[in-house]
Parts: sequence; C-alpha cells; structure tokens
Amino acid sequence: MMRQGIIVLVMASLVGINAARAADPKLKTEDDKTAYAIGLALSQSITALNLTPAEIELVKAGFVDGVSSKKPKVDMKTFGPKINEFAKARVARALEAEKPGAEAFLEKAAAEEGAQKKPSGLIYTELKAGDGQRPKPSDMVKVNYTGRLRDGTVFDSSAERGQPGEFAVHGIIPCWAEGLQLMKEHGKAKLVCPATLAYGDKGAPPKIKPGAPLVFEIELIEVSPAKVEPNVLPEGHPLPGHSQPEATDPTPAADGSGQAK
Repeated sequence: MMRQGIIVLVMASLVGINAARAADPKLKTEDDKTAYAIGLALSQSITALNLTPAEIELVKAGFVDGVSSKKPKVDMKTFGPKINEFAKARVARALEAEKPGAEAFLEKAAAEEGAQKKPSGLIYTELKAGDGQRPKPSDMVKVNYTGRLRDGTVFDSSAERGQPGEFAVHGIIPCWAEGLQLMKEHGKAKLVCPATLAYGDKGAPPKIKPGAPLVFEIELIEVSPAKVEPNVLPEGHPLPGHSQPEATDPTPAADGSGQAK
C-alpha cells in the first residue's frame, strides 16, 4: 500500500504540472483522451487528502526530482511510510470538520413534516404513495432518482443521464436497501441517509466527503426478479449508493478507481 501511495501522489503531481503548462489541453486522439481520464481518476484518489496549494507544489517538486534522478531531499526509508499516516490524518480531520454540520442537518431533517426516523437512522419521507409491489432484497428495481449533499448540491441524477437506473436491492448502500423496501411501485420517497448508512467515514471522493449525510429523492418505477447482470447504468458511471472499491480507502491507491456519489 505504501508503494501504491507513492505512485499515486507522484502521478497526481504530474497531472498538476501538465495542468500548469496547458490549462486547456487539446484531446485530439483516443490516447489523449485516455491519458486525460487517467489524470481525472488519479485526482479523485487523493481529493480526500485536501492538499494545500503549497503542499501541491512540494509534491510537484518531489516528482520532478524523482524523474530527473536528482538526489532526494528526504530519505524515503524514513518518509515513505509516513505517506499513509499523513493520508489517514487528513481524512480524520475532514471527518471531524463534517460531524457538527451533519448532526444538525440530520436533526432538522428528522423534524420535518411527514419524516419518519427509523431505528437504523434512516429518515424516510413518503412523497407519493405507490400502488404496486414492494421490492425484496433479491429483486431488481428500476428507479429515477436524484442524490444531493446536505448543502443541496446534486452529485448524481438519473435525469441528467436521460435514463433510469437499475439495481439489485441487495447490491446498494444500506440506506437505499432499507428505503426501497418501504416503497411500492410507482411511489416516490425522500431518503435522508446518515453516513453510517451511506459511505461512512471514508466518503466517496471527490464529491462525497468523509462522514457526509446524503439525500435521495427516488421514484420506484418497477420491481422485477433479479437479472444475471444487476446494477446496470451507463458504462463507467458509479452506482448511487453502491459499495465502493478499495480505492475509497483514505490512503491513495494506484489504480485511481473510486466514485461518486
């Protein structure tokens, strides 16, 4: 993991250097576009570190010295292992900063008219009663939905992509799994999800902070038996509320995978 952390920090610094040299790079070929996508993926893997501009400059300097075969200004045997410690400390700082606002937001949401706070912490509000069947954990669901942060920022929306999402109920975050089973087909509901039922203390960088509560408005279009290939969305799009891959770990990962919502 330490080596992966080094690779990502170095690669991310390269992205920063390229950005400084070409604020508006021309993506002429498929390889150009793929290389640009690598930069985006790598940047997402270190967003949670909240590096300051001065720290980004230091990362760039380390990269330049490394690729130029210059003598390192620090001993990597000493400071290499500190990368993961640094990352974890930064994520912990972000988590502590998020907690007061998150708690106040959840208290306010639970007090709204029609809101039901469940023992799990889910705050469920029925917006429109359904008239069909309720989904079971083994079912597939087709839904329209919008996901927002507590400040109202939309981080995911099926409407923006122009098509509903299809998910296996058992394959999504606990907030969705519980909330969907309270709904009936053709119904609409609002789910306010504490971080414990969403992306937890890790968050889902770059859009979802560690410890962030989330709000989803969901329209349950259809319930059907599970398919062979559940959780169908446009290629490359992360699932709303789906369990995130290892790269959401607060320490950087070399593949830059991870998501969004």
